[in-house]
Amino acid sequence: MDALKTQLQASLTAAMKARDSIALSALRQALSSVAVAETAGDEAAELDDAGVVGVLAVEVRKHHEAADAFAGAGRPEQAARERAEAAVLEAYLPAAMSDDELARAVADEVAAAAADGVTGMKAMGRVVAAVRAKAGSTTDGAKIAAMVKAALTA
Repeated sequence: MDALKTQLQASLTAAMKARDSIALSALRQALSSVAVAETAGDEAAELDDAGVVGVLAVEVRKHHEAADAFAGAGRPEQAARERAEAAVLEAYLPAAMSDDELARAVADEVAAAAADGVTGMKAMGRVVAAVRAKAGSTTDGAKIAAMVKAALTA
């Protein structure tokens, strides 16, 4: 079992002992999603830490989307709970790039694409993919796309 998955299991046990319902709910859901990801497909395979981080990033995004939906529906208590559960899971994710670091990465990749003769919106997919590879799975893809689009149209 990989280190991150072991850490999630240990945190689940601690949350049970502390009777922390928010952490307990978030960790159970995350470990369940990891188990589903491990058994999806033709063969069962244990996820490495990078795979577990990917699953956690998806779970965090789901919690944020649910919080936004609850807030829009006038249910602030449920929105707050979803945000709290997202915060529990975010603690296990590597730090996302800051906006300044992301802007530098976008500028570097736009310059690299221009050096290869690909300019304007034709470079969008290439630049987004390159920035996404540098930024990792924890950085918001929509944010990357918006920054790249702004850089390419400027």
